[in-house]
Amino acid sequence: MLMAMLQQCCCCSSRLSSEEPWSLSPFPPTILMPTDDTSQDYRTRWAILIAGSSGYGNYRHQADVCHAYHVLQKGGLKEENIVVFMYDDIADSPLNPHPGTIINSPQGKDVYAGVPKDYTGSNVTVSNFLAAFLGNKSGVVGGSAKVIDSGPEDHIFMFYSDHGGPGILGMPTNPNLFAIDLVAAFKKKYEAGGYKKTVVYLEACESGSIFEGILPNDLNIYATTASNAVESSWGTYCPGMVPAPPPEYLTCLGDLYSVSWMEDSETHNLRNESLQEQYETVKARTSNYNTYTSGSHVMCYGSLKMSGDKVFAYIGNDPANENFNERDEVDRLLSVNFPCKNKEVHKSYSTGITQRDADILYLWHKFKAAEEGSNSKFQAEDELFEALSDRKRIDQSVELIGENLFGKEEAQSVFGRRWSPLVDDWDCLKAMVQAFEDHCGLLTSYGLKHMRAFANICNAGVDVCKMERVCSDVCDVAATATSAAEHSSAALSVKTVPVNSLH
Repeated sequence: MLMAMLQQCCCCSSRLSSEEPWSLSPFPPTILMPTDDTSQDYRTRWAILIAGSSGYGNYRHQADVCHAYHVLQKGGLKEENIVVFMYDDIADSPLNPHPGTIINSPQGKDVYAGVPKDYTGSNVTVSNFLAAFLGNKSGVVGGSAKVIDSGPEDHIFMFYSDHGGPGILGMPTNPNLFAIDLVAAFKKKYEAGGYKKTVVYLEACESGSIFEGILPNDLNIYATTASNAVESSWGTYCPGMVPAPPPEYLTCLGDLYSVSWMEDSETHNLRNESLQEQYETVKARTSNYNTYTSGSHVMCYGSLKMSGDKVFAYIGNDPANENFNERDEVDRLLSVNFPCKNKEVHKSYSTGITQRDADILYLWHKFKAAEEGSNSKFQAEDELFEALSDRKRIDQSVELIGENLFGKEEAQSVFGRRWSPLVDDWDCLKAMVQAFEDHCGLLTSYGLKHMRAFANICNAGVDVCKMERVCSDVCDVAATATSAAEHSSAALSVKTVPVNSLH
């Protein structure tokens, strides 16, 4: 009965190669049904976890990663086989209402205690992350020097949580991680015999673009993403939503896709649950139970033949779940999290917020919570205004660059085109982003939404020198056009922004 429920909309199986013969069974032969087979076809399980952000407003990303560590440890993975990247500025932040702790759900336990600090602060870099994944001990700088020292019979699990954009994943230190560099590391590790199979869970906006048209299906890598290539992923357990965090928390505690796979893992016997089954469960919850009244489209890529593998083979299984049965799961699906099984409640309450708006939601609640007339109130107002102004600056700069390059009408057409892969010349894309940042300032996690525009500038054949000139002209003009009157008007509007407008 459970499988009948979960297989109603099987994205992964529908994307399997059309060359595969189909039987009379409703399931393709490459999707294995759950069995009690717990035979081990690997030597060692490894994991690499990374929160790609910093700052208390991004609390949820480090909470996700800390929670993931405990899921893996309870599942039987050894600490020496789990590499953790996080900036580590949340637990002891003066903004944390419970110093020294991090929670990932409203009634959740502390997930910070016991998490190894392999790479923190300025050591959370693209180069260290890729070197650690590749097992290159001489390539890491700082940190614990722990790496994924795996061999040809080993399994690897990778989990990333942060902001992103088309073809890019955010990092707390520059540069950000481009899709082509991540996939290149996958290929290098595979060709070196560095693993038998790898599973990747990726939480970021437009995360489907990291693999769409880029990740080959012959690397024994099974990847799922929190969103497709053109939409935001979602935060959850946010202030003013259902369910809400404790009132002293002014920020989202987790990300919807991330807490979905972890809470699913904590309530299943993963020796029996397949990757496909977990995908379907996470997909349903992340889409607000296939209503899409909130949430995003969870996607899967790569070696889809692996979808029948048991989740246990990659992240282990908590012995407490050994007696799990399907009746328990049906009950859990009917009651899990937000908000309840009443469809009308789904329509009337917000269950989450897009990743990018979650940042503003935090600043808004920080502003509201500050005492009237206090310095903290004025500071919170300035922070919120600065964030909104910075978004406006980035949006206007990209728009004007497009108009200067292509004309107003054509720019909209060029920027809106969707290619798979995102771009052919990734060096061009990197150069275009660099040109923008040199003249117009950092893109920020919000600005990563414009990566498709930069990719399409490359796809349209614009050379870097021309982009440099246009960026210089546009951003110099934009900087001198900002007026004090505009500042006052925007600041006034901040005080009257309704929370619902941020959803």
